[in-house]
Amino acid sequence: MLTLKDRQINAIKQMLNMNQPQTKALAAEPVWKLLIYDRVGQDIISPLISIRELRELGVTLHIQLHSDRDSIPDVPAIYFCAPTEENLGRIAQDFQNGLYDVYHLNFISPISRQRLEDLAAAALQAGCVANIHKVYDQYVNFITLEDDMFVLKHQNSDSLSYYAINRANTQDYEMEGIMDSIVDSLFSVFVTLGNVPIIRCPKNTAAEMVARKLEKKLRENLWDARNNLFHMDATQTGTFSFQRPLLILMDRNVDMATPLHHTWTYQALAHDVLELSLNRVIVEDDNEKATSTGAKSKMKACDLDSRDKFWSSHKGSPFPMVAEAIQEELEQYRSSEDEIKKLKSTMGIDGETDVAFSMVNDNTAKLTSAVNSLPQLMEKKRLIDMHTKIATAILNFIKARRLDSYFEFEEKIMSKQALDRALSDLMKDPEFGTPEDKMRLFIIYYICTNMPESEYQKLEQVLKECGCDLAPIPYLQRWKSIMKSSVTNPNQYEGSGTKTVSMFSKLVTQGSSFVMEGVKNLVVKRHNLPVTKITEQLMECRAGGEVDDYLYLDPKLLKGGDIVPKNRAPFQDAVVFMVGGGNYIEYQNLVDFIKTKQTANSNRRIIYGASTLTNAKQFLKQLSLLGQEIGGA
Repeated sequence: MLTLKDRQINAIKQMLNMNQPQTKALAAEPVWKLLIYDRVGQDIISPLISIRELRELGVTLHIQLHSDRDSIPDVPAIYFCAPTEENLGRIAQDFQNGLYDVYHLNFISPISRQRLEDLAAAALQAGCVANIHKVYDQYVNFITLEDDMFVLKHQNSDSLSYYAINRANTQDYEMEGIMDSIVDSLFSVFVTLGNVPIIRCPKNTAAEMVARKLEKKLRENLWDARNNLFHMDATQTGTFSFQRPLLILMDRNVDMATPLHHTWTYQALAHDVLELSLNRVIVEDDNEKATSTGAKSKMKACDLDSRDKFWSSHKGSPFPMVAEAIQEELEQYRSSEDEIKKLKSTMGIDGETDVAFSMVNDNTAKLTSAVNSLPQLMEKKRLIDMHTKIATAILNFIKARRLDSYFEFEEKIMSKQALDRALSDLMKDPEFGTPEDKMRLFIIYYICTNMPESEYQKLEQVLKECGCDLAPIPYLQRWKSIMKSSVTNPNQYEGSGTKTVSMFSKLVTQGSSFVMEGVKNLVVKRHNLPVTKITEQLMECRAGGEVDDYLYLDPKLLKGGDIVPKNRAPFQDAVVFMVGGGNYIEYQNLVDFIKTKQTANSNRRIIYGASTLTNAKQFLKQLSLLGQEIGGA
């Protein structure tokens, strides 16, 4: 079964092939072409298709729409951009300057009738109507980061942030714009998947606004016989076979502790401390460190995607396990390297001696196979070096800020376990993380406990002394009072926690590039976060709990009804979407959950999506801005 990522890649490859289905013959001899994209188009393509793959698809040059470009005749130009006024103005300017002989215009989301007419008028005026071969609406307005994960925006993601949705003085038209933007992208996701979902969401939230608008848009499209995007021909079945997926729309307010939680898995740590962005992190390159004193060391970009087997296997693993796995890979690589060196010396081709390769014996065959495996070996070495750099950078943060202790402490708070140290003692410890770390810990404690006023005042004083920014507190006080009245059980983190494994393996203690002394070897206990608990209840069609008042919307029904049908079979597939920003901790928790549900005859799947991806630092900043509004009001 094709994943969401596969389908988006296929849509983009078809676009790069002048919107013709790809055949083997065409793949062998591609037509050379230019790709002109805006920032949005670049963000969509970069996690999916490497520069090498673009070349293989015949793209000789890929350039920003708003850069200075020279005229290049005789080569078709493929445009891939959002249909904004600014972009259309620039395309009209290209027509006027006669930059290219053939234009293929692909819009990331549908272009409005009015803007299409303006574009046609610009083409007429420039006398280049015959040069425009195709204008396409592509419906790919979302960024796929994993097979089962997408976000809506990377550039200007503040426009869809938790802050943008929740700030006090958002005008109605601004809110409509935010909701329309989310709906437009979610519609693209389901066109790409080829299925119409059944929608569930909590009442009286931003998620309900999105759900109502999306249902209307899907229904209108289904009843438009000429433009129905879900009438597939026999060769194109939807991603989810004959079963319809469940779309669960949630509001970030359902769980405010997880986005601030210090984490312990590889991918989430990379996002938290190294700002993983569009599957890429920037780390200091040890090999490139500047030699002259006072000069800055070089930074290196590292791509982390599904082509990297180590990353695919370990992105969800606790950090100590990742360090061990890197060390094991290194040992394996060294033994392969030693084997090749031994072979070379036994055959006398070590150093400068050159012996004819005609010795047809066992060693020659061995060496041939060793030589053939060299490219894979080199690639393996590159990946080991890259993960060593990334893991070392993360390890330095863990040690400097005591992130292992924060993680352990927060897990105890969230799972209602007894704390072995008073929170105020931890906060006062100058070695214990940054003011920002302390603030994150305090907010989680505030959300997950009913602390008496005296304790609150004492902690507030300690936070001030530590130099913490207390701006988020007024907003969280308001949020907590609203949630108390609307949610029966705001603290749903039971069953979490950690256990400490006493010893690291020999690998990491002896002769390793990771000195793990002073870092706790914590193992995360298997537990479901609030988002996963709600997902499970809705997929299983269980009544009761907080999902009882979730709306049920089916765009395929002629009249919209909110009544949940009785005796529904459990859903095999779900798309879980977080309005107001998601994070890798929730994504990983859903991945772990669905693995436990896989059986021989049931392949259940979950796709996690979010309006934006925010790490704790960014989320804390948004809470500060919201708190300042209340404080200043």
